[in-house]
Amino acid sequence: MNVNDTAHTTNADNQPPANDYYRQDFVQYGNFVYENNINSVLFNRKGWEFSDPIIEFNTQETLVLRFDDLDANFKSFAYTIEHCNALWQPSGLAQYEYIEGFYEDRIVDYAFSRNTRVSYIYYTLEFPNSNMRPLLPGNYLLKVFYDGQPDRVVITRRFLIFEQKVAIEATVKQATNLDFRVLKQEIDFTINTSRYQISNPYRDLRVVVMQNGRWDNAIIDLQPKLVQGNNLIYDHEDGNLFWGGNEFRNFDIKSLRYRSLRVEGIASIPRGWEVKLMNDRNRRFMRYTTQSDINGRFLIKNEDYPDDYLEGDYVWVNFTLPLAEPLRNGSVYVIGQLTDWNATLVNRMDFNYRDGQYELRLLLKQGFYDYMFSFLEDGSSKGDETLFEGSHSITENDYTIFVYHRRPGTLYDSLIGIRHINTAVR
Repeated sequence: MNVNDTAHTTNADNQPPANDYYRQDFVQYGNFVYENNINSVLFNRKGWEFSDPIIEFNTQETLVLRFDDLDANFKSFAYTIEHCNALWQPSGLAQYEYIEGFYEDRIVDYAFSRNTRVSYIYYTLEFPNSNMRPLLPGNYLLKVFYDGQPDRVVITRRFLIFEQKVAIEATVKQATNLDFRVLKQEIDFTINTSRYQISNPYRDLRVVVMQNGRWDNAIIDLQPKLVQGNNLIYDHEDGNLFWGGNEFRNFDIKSLRYRSLRVEGIASIPRGWEVKLMNDRNRRFMRYTTQSDINGRFLIKNEDYPDDYLEGDYVWVNFTLPLAEPLRNGSVYVIGQLTDWNATLVNRMDFNYRDGQYELRLLLKQGFYDYMFSFLEDGSSKGDETLFEGSHSITENDYTIFVYHRRPGTLYDSLIGIRHINTAVR
């Protein structure tokens, strides 16, 4: 969970106060929303809404960006891309080295919401396209900004373009380290370089492992434990461990005509809708139970009208987490893709002393949402989900392995291989 006071939602009544982040003149090289009127940002491979923004180099695969502007007054947005190294820092390449076509382009596809109490404009962008196309594999940052004002960035999104030059075999198992046997998951893998020459894997390779599409807890810069011919073996006992966590909590607000999953009540308010979720519980010491989830993601879906994206309304969703007293020296957050995995003023919970519970009110578009609770200690940069969710080595999770190579004499990291693996697939 990244610690940045950036807002993820909205422009409506009772909005949490904006903070200095909106007024600062800089860009974060991560997934962020910089304006409080921008909401419901989705970025995925075309054709699969639950996919990460990853496409293969020199293919017809494309990405789709979607977002809403709740100001509901038309604005002209533009975008550009920037090549990054394996650690998501600017690679330093000139634009002509990694962009074919225009260096900036406008977002021309938009439509106004229909049959909604909260008005918005829905914008979409399919990329790469005939106007702009990346020339190199690797990490990229997509920047959306006000047309003609490239310093006024409103959205940044990471995406990756890969060439499958190496083969990767991977397994996920309970931690070998007995101290974490029932708590953590171990990702062991082997990279086969028989079809691709790497002169010095310890110097020229960088390997990253990601859990459930989130970068905030990714493991970076793993070194091979052993090299056997063309096989680079990453079979560590400690460096490749993730907390197994728990199945995600979720709720369903695809319809506002009836109460669905974990919805306690639905109310009409002057400027929209209000939903009260059932009280959550601390699951730290509860036995693990299987539960269907979408591994922290969310889906925009509307069962009340035909069009999911133009007729889906916005809903104030109320989260409650009962606790005898507030936790000291830190704050509690609702996290997931719905908050870009960031710790912000908008998704920080407040403690209600009268009712003895943490509370949060978020404005979300109709759909299905996964989430968790995280405690962030003051001064820390990483949150602790295990305090409320517990951790189990048998939890179902998605993992992705990324292999980057910097050829001697070049200035950028090329993404030469990826491998997806799910703990449920043995």
